[in-house]
Amino acid sequence: MKEKRKLKLKKFYFHPITVFLFLTLVIIILSGILSTFEMQATYNTINPNTNELEPTLVAVKNLFSFDGMKFLIGDATTNFISFAPLGTLLLALIGITIAEATGLIEALSKRFFQKMPKEIFTFIIIFVATISSLINEVGYAILIPLVALIYFMNGRNPILGIITAFCGVSFGYGVTIFVGSMEVALMDYTRTAAWLVDDTMHISLTSNLFFIIATSIIISIIGTLVIEKIIAPKIGKYKKEEEFAKTEQYSAINLEEEEQKRIEKDKYERRGLRFSLITCIIVILLFIYMLIPSLPYSGMLLDMNENTYLNQLFGDNSYFQSGFTYLITILLILTGLAYGFGAKSIKSDKKLIEEVGNKFSKTSYIFILIFVVSQFIAVFKETNIGVIITAWLANLLEHLEFSGIPLIIITLIIIALSNLVLTSPTTKWMIFSPIVVPMFMQTNISPQFAQVVMRIGNSMTNGFTPILASFVIYVGYLNIYNLNKNKPYTIRKCLKIITPYFLIIFATWILIVIGWYITGLPLGPGVFPTL
Repeated sequence: MKEKRKLKLKKFYFHPITVFLFLTLVIIILSGILSTFEMQATYNTINPNTNELEPTLVAVKNLFSFDGMKFLIGDATTNFISFAPLGTLLLALIGITIAEATGLIEALSKRFFQKMPKEIFTFIIIFVATISSLINEVGYAILIPLVALIYFMNGRNPILGIITAFCGVSFGYGVTIFVGSMEVALMDYTRTAAWLVDDTMHISLTSNLFFIIATSIIISIIGTLVIEKIIAPKIGKYKKEEEFAKTEQYSAINLEEEEQKRIEKDKYERRGLRFSLITCIIVILLFIYMLIPSLPYSGMLLDMNENTYLNQLFGDNSYFQSGFTYLITILLILTGLAYGFGAKSIKSDKKLIEEVGNKFSKTSYIFILIFVVSQFIAVFKETNIGVIITAWLANLLEHLEFSGIPLIIITLIIIALSNLVLTSPTTKWMIFSPIVVPMFMQTNISPQFAQVVMRIGNSMTNGFTPILASFVIYVGYLNIYNLNKNKPYTIRKCLKIITPYFLIIFATWILIVIGWYITGLPLGPGVFPTL
């Protein structure tokens, strides 16, 4: 009887790859069913030339069909290669593994991060992760693997580092210390929607500047408390592989010789860090020079076809924005090599390349996961299900008669819900802005505050949906550092461990937005929550 009971209680752990394959199949079949029932939605977009509303009809595309199967087979390679996290993660890993192989990351960890109080270090990670959305979603590809490695070297659980970096980027997405890509993406939609009510309304790129600076600090403080007080105790310590503890070795040690080696190593480390610091300063100055227009051979990272500097810097065709991950990779490679030469940790080019290859091979699993997830997300987008649900929610909001704080709260929640199925802030705001901005203005709420509500609603659920492309990096790295391969980090488990962070930040965002509205604090220079 006991054996039978044990069998009944046995749990099955489906690997994330299996789950995403299953979800892909479900979406394909569901598209066929919903297409048969003619599931569709209509939403209004604003014609930028006439400033008039134009209805757009979108219907479910049936992938459970001949043409659908052609898409699944014919576009599989394109879906994988063009999947954004693939390229950014590959580039980031090249720089990180070289910096690790030369010993730079270990030296920095030992001399700076190890001595830092864990609460301060956690705050720094979350703050940097939060403001990383200045350049789209590069924070996921750079910070998750880097923070996991630093935690591992410092003796903290790398699983906790992965969670910290992911939550910082996701649930603070869109709030930074300066105007970034989010402003450039949203501002035009906010402006044209405001002109439906008042064609003299001016919306600037700095309209939300004070708000995003203040909230990036507030969210980082709250996030630090949640990580250290709630999540860290549940995660516990990292149990390293036990092979090293199975045998004990005893040998005679010459203390004087060991001390001499330590002193010599310390001397070389210090020299290596000086070399890497000088290299880092030179490279950063070169990057800054490339961002200054109208100087000899400068401005090569800008889109000079744009009229304003911020558009040149953060526009769709900006070389700075599209190549930011590559710039960080170059910085890591050059500073890593400088450290290696200074510290004499590079024995030869062959040894370095071999070590980099060995370290890189440990992450190979994640690229299989990325292939599967890229197909899942491509399939989901192709069906139009996410756009249709978002349009339904936008139309629902249009028919609700609220004003003031109730209108703000219900708009926040509806946008947050839509983000579970449509993670692109630009596409969401294209659908919501013609409804939200006029509604807010008619109840004396400024269009700039409507944009605040949009960016906060987007971030509230950003890390809590597998539809988010960079969610794959989070899931992949949890499983890379998971030592119990029989119990992988499933999609459910990945969401469960960040649930406390999600719920507390969700509530915090609502309180911040309501508090800002009540107090009437400026959102930016000369801009307030009310008209």
